[in-house]
Amino acid sequence: MEIGVSLHARVLFLRIMPTFFANLSLYLLMVSRTLLCLAVFSASTPLLADTVWLKNGDKLSGKITLFDGGKLLIQTEYAGAVPIDWKQVKTLESDQELLVKQETYKGEKAKSLHAADDGKVTLENGEAPKTVELASIQQILKPKPIVEDLVWKGNIDAALDYQRAEKDTDDYDIDFKTTARHGRWRHIAEGEYNREFQDDVVTSDNWRGEYSLDRFLTEKWFWQGRAVYKRDKVEELSRQRTVGTGPGYQFWDDELGAFSLGSLVNRTDYEFDDGSKENFYSLAMKWDYNRYLIGKKVEFFTNGEVGKPLSGVADYALDAEMGLRYKVTEWASLNLKAERDIISGTDDADLDKTRYTAGFGVAW
Repeated sequence: MEIGVSLHARVLFLRIMPTFFANLSLYLLMVSRTLLCLAVFSASTPLLADTVWLKNGDKLSGKITLFDGGKLLIQTEYAGAVPIDWKQVKTLESDQELLVKQETYKGEKAKSLHAADDGKVTLENGEAPKTVELASIQQILKPKPIVEDLVWKGNIDAALDYQRAEKDTDDYDIDFKTTARHGRWRHIAEGEYNREFQDDVVTSDNWRGEYSLDRFLTEKWFWQGRAVYKRDKVEELSRQRTVGTGPGYQFWDDELGAFSLGSLVNRTDYEFDDGSKENFYSLAMKWDYNRYLIGKKVEFFTNGEVGKPLSGVADYALDAEMGLRYKVTEWASLNLKAERDIISGTDDADLDKTRYTAGFGVAW
C-alpha cells in the first residue's frame, strides 16, 4: 500500500512540475517586461517638472529658469520660454535647487520649492521648511558653483560685405558685448573691429575696446568707472583714450530688456597721425537700451554717448549705434545695425562717419 501511494505521488509530481515551471517562466517574463516599460517611461519623463499656479486658475508646467525684474521665466515644451508677471502668480513648486533672494544682495539655496497658500511658497532647505511671501522674493536664480548669484549675458555679431562693381569693396566688422552681474557689482566689456578695402586699398582699419565697472548703491542707482581706447590707422585722429566716472540709474533689467542712463566726468586724450596731441575734460551722458519684441524673437537695441568738452578743443562728440536682431534659434541671430561717430569743432580734423552693417551673430 505504501509503495502504491508513493508511486502515485511521484507520477502526480512529474505531471505538475512542467506546468509549474512553464507558469513561473511566463510570470518572470511578464515581470521583466513590466520593469522594462517602467524604466523606459522613467527615462522619457523629465526629471524636473516645475509647476506654476496663477491667480486666474490657470496652471503652467515646465522648468523655471529665472525670476528677475518682476518676470518669472518658465521653459515649456509647447510654447518655449514663457514670461509670467510675478503679481499674477498664486504659488509654485519646483524640484530644482534654486537660489531664492528675499533681499537685493543676499539669498539662500532651496533644494526644492513646494506649493503653499495663496501668495506664498515653501522653501525646502534641508532644515525646517520655510514658508515665505511671494511679494518678499526679489530674485530666483540657478545657483553657480563659485559666485552663486552671477548673471552673465552677451552677444557677438559679425558682418561681411562684398561688392563687385566699378570699385570692388570688401568690408569686415566684428563686435561683442558682455555683461556679468553678481551682488552689487556689474562688469561690462565691449569691443569692435572694422576693416574695409576698396580695390585692394585699405580705406578703414580701426578697433575699439571698453570696460565699465558699476557698483550699485541702491536697487536702481549705481556708480560707474569706465575706460575706453580707440585706434584708427586711416583717419587723422589716430588714437583716443578716455577714462571717466559718475553716477547712473538703472530703470529696469529683466528677461525682456534693460534701460540705463549714466552721467560721466571724462578725461580724454587725442593723438593725431602727425604726432600732435590734445587732452581735455568733458561732461558726457550715455545710454544703453534693449527690448525684446514678438515673443523674444526680435530685439531692438541702441546705445551710445554724447559729450561736451569743458575746453574749446571740440564742440561735441557723439558715438552711437542702433539696430535690430532677429533670433533664428535660441543662440543664433541675424542683425541690422547703423553706427554714427562724430567729433565736431576740433582744430586739426573733424570726424564724421556713418556705417550700416548686416550680418549674423550668437547670444547667450
